[in-house]
Amino acid sequence: MTRPGLPRWLAVPAALALALLGVPLLGLLVRLPWSALPQLINSEPARVALSLSLRTCAISMGLSVALGLPLALFLARLRGRAAVWVRTLALMPMVLPPVVAGLVLLVTLGRRGVLGQWLAQAGIEIGFTTTAVVIAQTFVSMPFFVVAVEGALRTLDPGHEVVAATLGASPSVVLWRVTMPMLAPAIVNGAAMAFARSLGEFGATLTFAGSLQGTTRTMPLEIYLQRETDPDQALALSLVLILVAMVLLLASAFVQRRWGHRA
Repeated sequence: MTRPGLPRWLAVPAALALALLGVPLLGLLVRLPWSALPQLINSEPARVALSLSLRTCAISMGLSVALGLPLALFLARLRGRAAVWVRTLALMPMVLPPVVAGLVLLVTLGRRGVLGQWLAQAGIEIGFTTTAVVIAQTFVSMPFFVVAVEGALRTLDPGHEVVAATLGASPSVVLWRVTMPMLAPAIVNGAAMAFARSLGEFGATLTFAGSLQGTTRTMPLEIYLQRETDPDQALALSLVLILVAMVLLLASAFVQRRWGHRA
């Protein structure tokens, strides 16, 4: 069924929104020192920061999927007042200022934190380590995965699950053979969003993990550092992050489109 057309006047605010989102990116392309771009991108600090970012983002994305998927499954089934409170708690990192997110992690898991002091006595240091980077990225990115998957779950027709259960399938079989295949596009989309959010994380990482080259200085931190000393390199590294995020989003859209054709 084809949807009815939209009022023509909506084209004006839609065009303004697109301009607000797209013009700054075009401004970056205009300002970039294209002739020196290869040299700027291939610097040692840039390579180290990019490698660290990709590794930590991959791990945090895996954690977001492994932990966020069960959470989304339960959230989609919760009802009443409990659902409101659990959902609020799960999505709170989405609205926290990044510095506040890093601060709550620091006072909880830092060396003198509520839990961190006990971990430190056991010889486990988290704050200002690569592990802290992963935790900070997961803390801020997992809610994006949960939102994407829970929203998809609420739109799925439960009839297939009901039929499978009626035929004697256990809850685990229903989950893996019925629910998960229908949910696959949302999982891919949510994972891409979580990776992209982790890739751009700055405030929580800086507050909880610091900025140690090769250990905690991810690409956003390197860009901030170079902004003061070498603006051209900051622009070049910004382009790298934009391209990585664009590839992620395009790949996610491609997977969802192919999955839709298969369905």
